[in-house]
Amino acid sequence: MPAMTRVRVRRAVPGDAEEVLRLRQVMIDSLARSSPATDWHADALPVLRAKLAEPDGPFVAFVVDRPERGGLSALVAGTIEYRIGGAHDPHGTDGYVFSVATDPDARRRGHARACMEALLDWFRERGARRVRLTASAQAEPLYASMGFTRRPDPLLELRL
Repeated sequence: MPAMTRVRVRRAVPGDAEEVLRLRQVMIDSLARSSPATDWHADALPVLRAKLAEPDGPFVAFVVDRPERGGLSALVAGTIEYRIGGAHDPHGTDGYVFSVATDPDARRRGHARACMEALLDWFRERGARRVRLTASAQAEPLYASMGFTRRPDPLLELRL
């Protein structure tokens, strides 16, 4: 296993959009029953570029550069949303984590953890009191080590 070195994380910018999509596809490809299709990238790219250009928007991505070959080696993306407050969080500000991906040959170097820490700081700065994510079995130990706990959430979905 490679030695751990200090990981430099930065906020993704519009010029990173193609690499962000590539890493999102790495994550998608790792999921059971995922589609290997990439034709959607052309439609997603201009939207992603615009979102990455919003400095105060509700979406953010943190990345780790890969200087030895160019591009990125890791990605964590998330959004912050307002939900009507409740007893446990009267402010109703939630963070959502998605698209956590590291290139296979760059794993086990702390990249995902460093990106997650940057995202959690970003959520804290914006008043989030709860952060949610869906984890693969492979990634769950990382999240558990960061304090995430499993919830019995009866999630339903409707595609429009």
